[in-house]
Amino acid sequence: MLKKLPLTTVASGVAAALGLAAATAMHSSAAQEAGMEKCYGIALAGQNDCAAGPGTTCAGTSTIDYQSNAWKLVPQGTCANIETPHGHGSLDASNARVPGN
Repeated sequence: MLKKLPLTTVASGVAAALGLAAATAMHSSAAQEAGMEKCYGIALAGQNDCAAGPGTTCAGTSTIDYQSNAWKLVPQGTCANIETPHGHGSLDASNARVPGN
């Protein structure tokens, strides 16, 4: 037999889930509105802001320096000018420099 949960408990759970989704969506758009952009291939190991490719979750999960599928937020218009030992930052992720390659 299913236990009935109070409506306030169900509503709180739904509100929390929606809030998390909204906060995640706002992180990217808020950064873009603040004049920032995602720059791939410039972060040192463990210092990426998010998106470090398969096998990782998010911030701080890149495992090698300048991992080409991990990004950091930088001021808009500066990414391509950031020099690394492997070239420049990129606005697009790639598999050029990822663990195992």
